[in-house]
Amino acid sequence: MIGTSALRILPAGDRALLLAPGDHHDLDGFVDLLRGADLAGMQDFLPAAETVLVTLEAGAQAAAVERDLRQLLTASSSTRSGPADTADEVTIPVRYDGADLDDVARLLDISVEEVIARHTGQWWRCRFIGFTAGFGYLASTGAGLVVPRRQQSRTAVPPGAVALADGYSAIYPRRAPGGWQLIGSTEAPMWDLDRPRPALLAPGTRVRFVVAADG
Repeated sequence: MIGTSALRILPAGDRALLLAPGDHHDLDGFVDLLRGADLAGMQDFLPAAETVLVTLEAGAQAAAVERDLRQLLTASSSTRSGPADTADEVTIPVRYDGADLDDVARLLDISVEEVIARHTGQWWRCRFIGFTAGFGYLASTGAGLVVPRRQQSRTAVPPGAVALADGYSAIYPRRAPGGWQLIGSTEAPMWDLDRPRPALLAPGTRVRFVVAADG
């Protein structure tokens, strides 16, 4: 159930509102509702780790949009029990050949095989996009793969690197510096300008990792 009692809706400049729930676990429900909502005056929304930024159309009255948002969330709080089952689903083949795979197993005090089993054994959900275009922060409450970032970042992580850090998993869309723990690689293109929607992942997308046929 989505909690609304501690929800704060704050102004964010002239054309945006910031939704800050009392419990960040409610964010998934908020994102699902906003994805299917047709609210007058709402232009777009951008989830983050603990908030959702709602941008407004030109000329929209922030007070009216806030009122409609509260009505939408309050009306849905008693009927929704979790993320919608209509979200996009993506399967990503992974070769578990990452440079930090052994270190991750050591940090968790489990075998490499168990790291792979946990990574592939759960659905992951894209909570938000950040860092660089197409970089989705994927969360899974049941994976048990919470590891810290590396003490020293790499100056260049190759595109397709599959990584873990701070309870999230992610795939690097392009070559970039990074301090996440690398556990594998994939050839799935995370960002492709030739697609109608360049990013493979969007907030709410459900992701299942599988062992690649060649890996």
